[in-house]
Amino acid sequence: MTETPNPHIIDADTLTGEMHPIRRAVISLGSNLGDRMSALQGAVAALADTPDVWVTSVSPVYETEPVDAPDGSDTFLNAVVLADTTLPARTLLDRALAIEDAYDRDRDVERNAPRTLDVDLIVLGDRRSETVELRLPHPRAKERAFVLQPWFDLEADATIPGNGPVKTLLESLDTSGIVRRDDLTLEIE
Repeated sequence: MTETPNPHIIDADTLTGEMHPIRRAVISLGSNLGDRMSALQGAVAALADTPDVWVTSVSPVYETEPVDAPDGSDTFLNAVVLADTTLPARTLLDRALAIEDAYDRDRDVERNAPRTLDVDLIVLGDRRSETVELRLPHPRAKERAFVLQPWFDLEADATIPGNGPVKTLLESLDTSGIVRRDDLTLEIE
């Protein structure tokens, strides 16, 4: 399920009176530099503190081998957050980038380089976007077991719009590089 149970629920902006639909957001978190667990927990807390974002669940934490990363990159901790939101996609993306910045994410490095925190907007309801700044659904999510497995743990019937069921996509991937870490737990604060 990628939408709120009742997609007709709307939220009125208290200042403008403008109505906004509530959409389900799927947000992927990852860290492989510094205190990885603190970065992930901080991201969950920051998302939960975001006005008009209601975090509904957080997946188990997985330790994963880096994908397409430079040689010598350390393993990642990854998780997925589900939230309901009335924020527009661009505003939610801006918030994700601000959370990364708060954890000193360095963007002036090669692609897929190690990072203190990665906050990716995977799906926002059935919203689609193909701009340079925002691509929805996330174009590589369907190829990433470190996104699909934690998401599947939360929503076994989830689908990526235009790509199919998460379960089917996950079955086609090599999951040998991801290990569930039941000794690590993220809390919704």
